[in-house]
Amino acid sequence: MSFKQLGLSEPLLKAISKKGYENPSPIQAKAIPPVLDGYDVLASAQTGTGKTAGFTLPLLHILSENPKEKFRPIRALVLTPTRELAAQVYANVKEYSEFLNLRSAVIFGGVNQKPQVANIRKGVDVLVATPGRLIDLNNQGLLSLKRVEIFVLDEADRMLDMGFLRDIERVMKLMPDKRQNLMFSATFSKDIKKLAFNILKNPVQVEATPENTAVEAISQKVYRVAKGLKTGLVIKLISDGNWKQVLVFTRTKHGANKLTKKMISSGITAAAIHGNKSQGARTKALKGFKDGTIRVMVATDIAARGLDIPLLPHVINFEIPNISEDYVHRIGRTGRAGAKGEAISLVSADETQYLRDIEKLIGEKLKVEILEGFEPDPNASTAPIKPGQNRQKRNPNKAKSQGSNSGRRNAKSSGNSSGNGGRNRNRNKNKSRTSDRRSNTTRN
Repeated sequence: MSFKQLGLSEPLLKAISKKGYENPSPIQAKAIPPVLDGYDVLASAQTGTGKTAGFTLPLLHILSENPKEKFRPIRALVLTPTRELAAQVYANVKEYSEFLNLRSAVIFGGVNQKPQVANIRKGVDVLVATPGRLIDLNNQGLLSLKRVEIFVLDEADRMLDMGFLRDIERVMKLMPDKRQNLMFSATFSKDIKKLAFNILKNPVQVEATPENTAVEAISQKVYRVAKGLKTGLVIKLISDGNWKQVLVFTRTKHGANKLTKKMISSGITAAAIHGNKSQGARTKALKGFKDGTIRVMVATDIAARGLDIPLLPHVINFEIPNISEDYVHRIGRTGRAGAKGEAISLVSADETQYLRDIEKLIGEKLKVEILEGFEPDPNASTAPIKPGQNRQKRNPNKAKSQGSNSGRRNAKSSGNSSGNGGRNRNRNKNKSRTSDRRSNTTRN
């Protein structure tokens, strides 16, 4: 089947041809026809199967058939969980609408809102957004969703994982009841089906691949290794293989920063990308990774979805995820659009159960290797690591010293409550205000 047989307009076919695509992927072939026919759609497809085009192409076709050129209200809203994914979807919308008279914009937090507001005021047909910035601008009266005709909830499972359910419900109330709804997700959990029941009306359900399976084009391998030898092993693999583009996943932000510094000190150009990085830093790192000036990008799971890196050859799980589904999303960064890819996982003793859970999920026993000089620790416990277990233990002598000093300070303060006691109360008030400000930080 060709894209032309799906019934897409000539300007869209021209844009598709310019991108070098000839035939639709399975999810595109299944999702596009019912969307064009006006049905609500619940679609499941793995990362890297072309699902973004599965809703972008028919959405643009529908809007272009009934243009609103004089006054351009927001007629299509695409809601995504992360800034990276929002930017990727927006890039797709821009590329596919190149030969259409449609305008689009993207909004997300972490950057100045003024340029985003300026774009919206010029008139926008398609808006791609993260929940936090969308609700914020709506509360300020800077945008309206009262004319939305098509609503797309992308990466719905990640939305729920990140706690956006309440925000989704708020956004739903801002749009008209009569609209077409499309929900795209990598997995179909019970929670996703419950959410779909509340949003979609008599939806057509399409699924391109079995739920939670790994893409066949990806070669998967496990290295059993002692925890303390992981850094040396990952550096050796990248250096000996002369790999030029590698995406490495860590479980924590601190771990990403630490590993990045180690790689740079070993002569490997690397950058970290995670939630604590500014949007400018994240954009710069991604640009360098794509153009080859940065060989290795070390990321947390915020980057597991939304990163669009064509023909990425290598993904390394420096630490395998404790949520099995995240393994599928991580390795789905490679082996995209039919290209071959390699996914390597470094597994220490305390990750043994996580590995078993992953193998059970994907229905496959992963190939295991042990590299000389990087053997696993035979005496290490296989009990899964607990949250906070890696935190550095306090020096007991230092703790005693701090305790005795604290006692002396308390004795002083009780003898002079009008002096130090007053200052201590002011400090506590300031701490409380700081805590309040932190807790009110806007997501995305």
